[in-house]
Amino acid sequence: MLDTYFKITQRGSTVAREVRGGFVTFFTMAYIVALNPLIIGLAKDADGKYLGGGDAPNLAMVAAATALIAGVLTILMGVVGNYPLALATGLGLNTFVAVGIASQMSWADAMGLVVLEGLIITVLVLTGFRTAVFRAVPAQLKIAVSVGIGLFIALIGLVDAGFVRRTGSGPVPVTLGDNGTLVGWPIIIFALGLFLMITLMVKKVKGALLIGIAVATAAAIAVESAFKIGPNFIAPDKINPKGWGLNVPSVPSDIIATPDFGLLGHFSLFGSFSRISAVTAILIIFTLLLSDFFDTVGTVTAIGHESGLIDSQGNIPNNDRILLVDSLAAVAGGAGSISSNTSYIESASGVGEGARTGLASVVTGILFLLTTFLAPLVAVIPYEAATPALVIVGFLMMTQIKGIDWADYGIAIPAFLTIILMPFTYNISVGIGAGFVSHVVIRLVQGRRKEVHPLLILVSVLFMVYFLSSPINTWIG
Repeated sequence: MLDTYFKITQRGSTVAREVRGGFVTFFTMAYIVALNPLIIGLAKDADGKYLGGGDAPNLAMVAAATALIAGVLTILMGVVGNYPLALATGLGLNTFVAVGIASQMSWADAMGLVVLEGLIITVLVLTGFRTAVFRAVPAQLKIAVSVGIGLFIALIGLVDAGFVRRTGSGPVPVTLGDNGTLVGWPIIIFALGLFLMITLMVKKVKGALLIGIAVATAAAIAVESAFKIGPNFIAPDKINPKGWGLNVPSVPSDIIATPDFGLLGHFSLFGSFSRISAVTAILIIFTLLLSDFFDTVGTVTAIGHESGLIDSQGNIPNNDRILLVDSLAAVAGGAGSISSNTSYIESASGVGEGARTGLASVVTGILFLLTTFLAPLVAVIPYEAATPALVIVGFLMMTQIKGIDWADYGIAIPAFLTIILMPFTYNISVGIGAGFVSHVVIRLVQGRRKEVHPLLILVSVLFMVYFLSSPINTWIG
């Protein structure tokens, strides 16, 4: 029954691979259950209240809602879209909601804008507009998007592990480790996990990424138990450069915790319009929409290339269903008061383990649901044990670059800008926008206007508005 519904054999996979891929995807993105509360749970709204309406943060409540909605939506993606893609609160978007939106209104009002954005993007899917835009993008630009995301997630892995860090001063934005030096046991755990995964992959051992994460986590627990290293972040003015990122690995004292879902449904659909101008609210919705719209286009395309499910035209099976579930995720994220949910590029780690169908997503979703009760276990896995998988997947996605025609400047220059700007700006949408705009401009200069789809021209104009949204907002204000 599973094979027939999910087309497991047809896509060259097995149930074991799907289950293994689902586990790996979960372990490489489970950090969001701990990280999202730190981003939106510690920020105050315009009324000085924390998410949930209290005078003190309630991180456990945010974590429970984050895991619940990620689980439900990822299962929905697996069952409806039959695609190895997991969803959760969008990083970057949650920061924008916390810093750029909630600071101007109440949390309920801010989440109402997220719901509105989700409803609009859902309508765009149902009318076929989102799918039409997806198909209007040249196949080679889609490859560039995939490659750029590969570099982006590799950089995420290196930064989260502390291998690459921001510099305190000077013209260079990032450096190796702590001021040019690799220090501390966590870096050794990262290197152990990375080289173990590489070795297992070279030897063609099944479950290489999952084994690497498990072994690195066990080693991290042993190291922390022996040397009492502690966290990297101690206070805003006190950083331990030799500490662990996000989670300090240890054997949890409790395994099961009762979840609190009190955040669900705390949103005001139009409350923001009484706090800010209609123009400002529309620009906020537009910014959210563009980020959601094209982050997903990039992620879905990258997963399609990596899994071999994409055809010669860059199209993906069940594309309409995949985009519909992703659009509903934005609505669900706002309604659950945990910010817009979106497709996660970390799903590529599960694809790297052989996942090819929605069964892997069902497995990942179930693990997220269990996390609402087993939150203490998530805290066991430190960044340094999970992020080597992102570096490996970044390499796998980079190999697609050979499919780009570097002799055609109308493709090559936009592809180059797409690839480099994603990691350099730490933003998928910026890379996609720069690629689209430059492709349209170059084709117009070349006198090859007929080769550019009208929808791509429209989207490029919208991206220009997106890039100039701050000065436009200032000028209007």
